[in-house]
Amino acid sequence: MTRVLIDLPDSDLEAFDALARRNGRSRAAEMREAVRLYLQGRAGDDWVARGLGYWQDRTEMADGLAFQHRQRRSGGGGR
Repeated sequence: MTRVLIDLPDSDLEAFDALARRNGRSRAAEMREAVRLYLQGRAGDDWVARGLGYWQDRTEMADGLAFQHRQRRSGGGGR
């Protein structure tokens, strides 16, 4: 693991410290996790793969065509 030196606003450092206390982890561990999640979210340009599964628990979306018809009938998404 490589050590790095960065400049952060005091408010960000205080937020990391609070997060570390709340999670019972070190500041460095919280920063490593933040960087990992940031990079994971920025990886690649495949927006379909990144969004896959976002709506899987939405029961009102079980039938996409039926949802479109309901939206159009209610005036919530027609042309």
